Amino acid sequence: MNATPDAEALYARLLSALREGIAGRDVSLIGIHSGGAWIAERLHADLGLERPLGSLSSAFHRDDYGRRGLPGEMKGTELPFEVDGADIVLVDDILFTGRTVRAAMNELFDYGRPARIELAVLLDRGGRELPIEARYCGAVQPLAAPRNYAFARDAQGRFLLRIE
Repeated sequence: MNATPDAEALYARLLSALREGIAGRDVSLIGIHSGGAWIAERLHADLGLERPLGSLSSAFHRDDYGRRGLPGEMKGTELPFEVDGADIVLVDDILFTGRTVRAAMNELFDYGRPARIELAVLLDRGGRELPIEARYCGAVQPLAAPRNYAFARDAQGRFLLRIE
């Protein structure tokens, strides 16, 4: 039985890894809706980044779009900076199969060709179906299907994880 990880402790580890990894670089953070956007928002503030924060929807590029349909409250992509040549850190909440990240990269390339894309995730649960790996990660904690991690944030902006 897996213990539910403390999302705030994972966030602290992710923040520390990212702070060290991007030191001296002019990076742009982009959060994948919705959990990744929440994490990116907080990382952006905690890191004191000057470049504007971006957010991205991967919904239309998903390979399971026909089966899953659109999410109930869909938010669009907002990239308030030039993507061509940018040093980008793409942020998501939980890395599983890699399909969301692949779809997000397809969406990102609709806006231009970045110089670099790195991935930051709060939690890597294993189970990859695509060759995608996070450069920055709060923790790796495998979880066998059909169970899932559910990510949320409370009214105070604190992150929460639970196993369903």
